[in-house]
Amino acid sequence: MPSHPPSRNGATDSEIADIGREQRVIEAAADLLAREGRDAVTTRAVAVAAGMQPPAIYRLFGDKDGLLDAVAEHGFAKFLATKHVDPDPQDLLADLRAGWDLAVEFGLANPALYTLMYSEPTRAASPAFKAGMEILMGRLRRLAAGGWLHVDEELAAMIIHATARGAVLTWLSLPQERRNPALLTTLRESMVAAVTNQEPAVRDAGPAGAARALRAALPEQTSLSSAEQHLLKEWLDRLATEG
Repeated sequence: MPSHPPSRNGATDSEIADIGREQRVIEAAADLLAREGRDAVTTRAVAVAAGMQPPAIYRLFGDKDGLLDAVAEHGFAKFLATKHVDPDPQDLLADLRAGWDLAVEFGLANPALYTLMYSEPTRAASPAFKAGMEILMGRLRRLAAGGWLHVDEELAAMIIHATARGAVLTWLSLPQERRNPALLTTLRESMVAAVTNQEPAVRDAGPAGAARALRAALPEQTSLSSAEQHLLKEWLDRLATEG
C-alpha cells in the first residue's frame, strides 16, 4: 500500500501539499518583488517570507532562476485574468485599442513584475503567455476578416507587443516629472495606424485587402481539401503582401 494514496483527482496528498507550498512561495516572492525589487528576491528572503527553510525552495524550484520563472508565469496568469474577451465586438478598432490599453495599464500597475515577465525571451513558452497570444490573434483574425488589417497577422502581433512593451518600459524609465500621458496615447495611435487601414481594405480596389480577408476566413472553410487549402493560402499570402 503506498504511503501517500492518490486523491480523487489523481494527485497524492504529498503532491497537493507541494502545490500549496509552491503557491505560498510564489506569492511571497511576488510580494517581495513588488515592494523591494528584483534584488530583494533571494532564496533566503523568500523562505523567511513564506515561513519555510531555504532547502525547501531548492526542492520545489531547483534554484533562484526556477523560482523567478515561476513568478513570471504567475504574472502572465495574473495578466490573463484581467483580459475581457468579446467574441463579437461592435467596434473592432475600439476593441484593439482597449486590449493595448489593458496591457499597458497592467505594466504600469505592476512595474517590477512586468519587467521580470518580459526580461527573458524564453518566457514566450509560458502557457499563460500563449493563452494571451491566442486572445490577441483572435482580435487580429477578426480585423483581417473585416478587411481592416493593413499587415499580416504575425507582423501585427509583433508591432502591438513592441509598442506596448516600449510604452511601459519607457514610461517607467522616466522621472516622474517627465511622464507625459501623450506618450502613451501617441504610441497607441501609431500602433493602430501601422496595423490597420483607415477604412476596410475590401472596399478598396486591389487584391491585397481582399486576400487578407479571405486568408483570415480560410481555416473556417471545410469544402477544400488540405492540399487545396495549402495552395490557396500560398496564393493569398503572395497577394496579401502586394503593395
